[in-house]
Amino acid sequence: MNKSNIKHYRWIIAGLIFFITLVNFIDRSAISFVIGPLKQEFHFTDTQFGIILAAFGLGYMLLTAFGGWLVDRLGARLVWPLAAITWSLCVGLLGFASGFLGFIMLRFLLGVTEGPHFPAMSRSISNWLPPSERAKALSLGLVAIPLSAVIGAPITSYLVADFGWRVMFMAMSATGILWAFVWYFCFRDNPADSKFVSKAELKLIETADVNKKVKDKPTAVDWRFILTNPTLIANNIAYFAYGYMLFFMTLWLPGYFLSQHGLDLKSVGWYLTIPWLVGAAFLKLGGILSDWLYKKTGSLRIARSHVIWCSQLIAAFFFMALGFTESFNLSLVYLSLGLGFGQMSQPAFFSVNIDVAKERSGAAQGVTSSCLAIAGILGPILTGLIVDFTGNYKGAFLLLAGLTVIAVLTVVMFHRPDREWSHAKSTPVA
Repeated sequence: MNKSNIKHYRWIIAGLIFFITLVNFIDRSAISFVIGPLKQEFHFTDTQFGIILAAFGLGYMLLTAFGGWLVDRLGARLVWPLAAITWSLCVGLLGFASGFLGFIMLRFLLGVTEGPHFPAMSRSISNWLPPSERAKALSLGLVAIPLSAVIGAPITSYLVADFGWRVMFMAMSATGILWAFVWYFCFRDNPADSKFVSKAELKLIETADVNKKVKDKPTAVDWRFILTNPTLIANNIAYFAYGYMLFFMTLWLPGYFLSQHGLDLKSVGWYLTIPWLVGAAFLKLGGILSDWLYKKTGSLRIARSHVIWCSQLIAAFFFMALGFTESFNLSLVYLSLGLGFGQMSQPAFFSVNIDVAKERSGAAQGVTSSCLAIAGILGPILTGLIVDFTGNYKGAFLLLAGLTVIAVLTVVMFHRPDREWSHAKSTPVA
């Protein structure tokens, strides 16, 4: 096969990114469907189960920033498949866990090994896609997050119901290992090194960006720029609120439907496909809208910032409404719309790290994902405490709405990627 045979190889790479993100989120959220069996077998309280869920966030926080540095230094071709193999082994070992401490340790290790995932995604898309296609490419990868629930919820719920929770974990562990070998064969950190990229496509990738092509030698990361850039700080604060929503939805929604609406596990698996399908559609729409606005206006403030705060403000309204309804049908509608608008901002969040800090995009995304990891620690624990204390989810939904409003205000006041864009172009990598 020569370089001219494949005209759009960059989108094959984007497809591989979509697939591993799908696997990644099915792996990390599968435990949410064993709340009932684990509480019955080990007598866990909601607070204890929240601590088990939060252990993932602690491990994720410890390695995601470092994972971003590794990606920038060693490349996504090497770091990402190694991460996929190790997290897949952790998922399989969850099937052999035998108590509270065992689950905590394995969830912690799962978080550690999944740390490089999103930094590798950002760096890969930064290297392979021009600015006018980044949000669309990111939305293709990120739409796997809600689709993981659409696909994973029925699969995991049926596996647990028919074969038990131990078999479910062991069955989920093989796919990531297979992907690792495919990725290593198909991907190159520098598109110019790939025999599958045509000269025309390579020219598009290299000349459509204001930055130079990927350097052969890795450069040091300018941590001062990443940690003090006002737009990146605002992006990270808002992404914390998004992360709180994401962990709440992926880890506690099965418990919410089981306890508050009296559904059985298999029914929960199917009903959950509705809000996550809406989330997938809105997330993809957010990526298309963000790139369209950028092409029309040339303004990153309009294309990224406005998409984020508008969608999050609407999401906050529906999260608040969830706290005041007991109707199953209304809950499903509010949940679907809240999750949909909440997911709509995801491509813009990721695009900002690439727009503002392209040559540092892996490390920048690592810091952003660290904020998500902190939310992954606090969200499960606080939700478990609130549910144990009140016996319902009203307080949990109202807290989620409040955090989302804080994100809106932060983006409106401080999120100005256009202002930092010129600085990012002129500031050399340390």
